[in-house]
Amino acid sequence: MSEPKKIGMLTPSSNTVLEPICSRMLYNVPEVTCHYGRFEVTKISLEQDALSQFNFEPMLQAAELLAHAEVDVIAWNGTSGGWLGFDMDYKLCEEITKRTGIPATTSMLSQVRAFKEHNIKSIHMVTPYIPEINKLIVEQYKKHCNVETVNVSGLSQTVNRSFSQVSQERIEEQIKEVCVTPADALSVVCTNFPAVGKVEYYEEKYEIPMYDTINVLIWECLKMVNVDPAKVKGWGKLFSRVTVNN
Repeated sequence: MSEPKKIGMLTPSSNTVLEPICSRMLYNVPEVTCHYGRFEVTKISLEQDALSQFNFEPMLQAAELLAHAEVDVIAWNGTSGGWLGFDMDYKLCEEITKRTGIPATTSMLSQVRAFKEHNIKSIHMVTPYIPEINKLIVEQYKKHCNVETVNVSGLSQTVNRSFSQVSQERIEEQIKEVCVTPADALSVVCTNFPAVGKVEYYEEKYEIPMYDTINVLIWECLKMVNVDPAKVKGWGKLFSRVTVNN
C-alpha cells in the first residue's frame, strides 16, 4: 500500500495555530499528511533583530530535516514575504529546491496564485501587524498581482506568540470594520492568527470569500501533490471556487 502524499511545513517556533489548523483541514483527506519543522521566530517588526530571523540558512536547515521524511512539497507556512518582498519568497523556494530537490512554496505566494486563479482584483486585509508592515504587504499585492487593497485593519502587535491569543470577538471586529465597502475577497495575513477557524461563519455573515494565509497554503500544496483541493470541506469557499481563465 502506497504512503499518503506528505506536505512538509516550515513553522515559526512561537506559532501555536497553524499546525492544529492544517491537520484539521486535512482530517478527511487521508491521502495527504502534514509534517512540521520549526525554526526561531518570536518577533514581527521591521527592526533588524526581527528581520534577521528570516535569513535563509536556518530555514534551509529546517527544510533539510523535513526532506529526511521524503516529503513531496516543502512549504514556508509564514508571511515574511509580505514585508521582505515576494521576490525573497521566490528566492527561498529556489534555494529549498536546490538544497533538497523538493518543490517549495510559501503562504504569500500561494495567496497570490489563488488571487490570480480566481480573478481577485480587490481585497480587504486583516492582520495583527503594525501599520508599517501592513503598508509593505499592500505594496506587494499591487506590485506582483495588481490587487488593490480597499480597507486594512491591524492590531499593532509585534510579539508573535501574542497573535494566537487574539479573541474571535476582536477578529470579528476587525472583519466588520473593513467589510463596510465592497471588495472581491478578504485577505487575512498571519499564520499564527486564529481567524480561519471560523472561516465559514465569516464568509456567510459578511458575504465575502476569505483567503487566509493558512487555507491558501493548504489549497496550493494539495494542487502541487495532485490532490483535488475540493476534497477539503468546511474551510472556506476557496476550496470549491472554479479557476478563472484570465
